[in-house]
Amino acid sequence: QVQLVESGGGLVQPGGSLRLSCAASRNIFSIVTLGWYRQAPGKQRELVATISMSGSTNYADSVKGRFTISRDNAKNKNMVYLQMNSLKPEDTAVYYCKADLIDYSTWGQGTQVTVAS
Repeated sequence: QVQLVESGGGLVQPGGSLRLSCAASRNIFSIVTLGWYRQAPGKQRELVATISMSGSTNYADSVKGRFTISRDNAKNKNMVYLQMNSLKPEDTAVYYCKADLIDYSTWGQGTQVTVAS
């Protein structure tokens, strides 16, 4: 099964930037879409951004213009990144990487992003 490992979370001041990374391993050629989701305390997990194998992207309205999703499909490597700029306190959440394959989906363990002064 595909395994996902996120990194890059942390504490940042409002208006700051962070870059999240997600490394996919095992059976990466079966991945159709990679995405980032987030879950704030007391709230449901929500979509942040997705990117397909062809490079098509989709963003939540709340992050459009501030966040950018990208992927690196170099040989033996499958990475997806989330560049987050102009961060706001309401962006505070655990951010999860997700891989959608033909017959199942899988999640990473999550990385905490805290936006506070």
